[in-house]
Amino acid sequence: MKVKVIPVLEDNYMYLVIEEHTREAVAVDVAVPKRARPLPGALCTRAWRPNTGSHLDHLHLPNSHPFQLLEIVGREGVSLTTVLTTHHHWDHARGNTELARLLPGLVVLGADERICALTRRLVHGEELRFGAIHVRCLLTPGHTSGHMSYFLWEDECLDPPAVFSGDALSVAGCGSRLETTAQQMYHSLVETLGTLPPETKVFCGHEHTLGNLEFAQKVEPCNNHVKAKLSWAKKRDEDDVPTVPSTLGEELLYNPFLRVALPSGSHRTPSPCREEPVHKFTGKVAPAEVLEVLCRERASFERAAEPLQPQAQALLALQWGLLSMPRPK
Repeated sequence: MKVKVIPVLEDNYMYLVIEEHTREAVAVDVAVPKRARPLPGALCTRAWRPNTGSHLDHLHLPNSHPFQLLEIVGREGVSLTTVLTTHHHWDHARGNTELARLLPGLVVLGADERICALTRRLVHGEELRFGAIHVRCLLTPGHTSGHMSYFLWEDECLDPPAVFSGDALSVAGCGSRLETTAQQMYHSLVETLGTLPPETKVFCGHEHTLGNLEFAQKVEPCNNHVKAKLSWAKKRDEDDVPTVPSTLGEELLYNPFLRVALPSGSHRTPSPCREEPVHKFTGKVAPAEVLEVLCRERASFERAAEPLQPQAQALLALQWGLLSMPRPK
């Protein structure tokens, strides 16, 4: 299994997962089809192989290329058959419609009927197969009510598994809780994603790592894992290099949203060093209440970081091709 990491929009990621024997490919979260995120040197994608964790065969594509995803598919010599969409938000699903138009017969899967060009709705626990790649569909409500994460592994392969977590779980953080209760979000993060094998590679939907780690440092100022990861992420940011993937085992060391409590029935040894600092910061003990305070405090932390003004947001939308210039009369 090979994963192509494709930066799009301002800070999104979409992915191309390749079954290396059958050459079948699956895209995850096709955001906007016509532009990739500008990076120095026009670096648009990076490839990752699970057995080494290394990034390989960079593709240098001009930012004006009409359809970067299909260009990558062509260069890789693969057949793109399926799109897995984590949730319905435009920055994860808007490209589905045009991609389906360009590739008749394309299957678009997800758990929410609001997803663009959806051909079949998935349910929690459903398993899919693409050659040797297995996909287990994990319903992870929190950011949205119909958010689905995808856990992938291969038969008879020593490579670690991978989870494509969209906005449910990100490096050192998670997406905002928009449509569900804190209890549901806790179950998604801690009971569903938090119980995956610790070696699982985490491919999330956004490059929010620096801000997430700065908030994590506010929550746990004495956590050396947070300090080390923040230092590493700053260097990656300076080099314009993605910080994905992380591993679930790493996330349990520095992601405050996974450190609210141990999963129920967990065989892991309870660690006061893991939970007590987060409880102290929130002033709560019940996991859902801890998570609710964390989400509220994180939102305040982000608001203090000078959000984009509406004019700037509109300019970016125009740049990404989401708005059209008015035609002269």
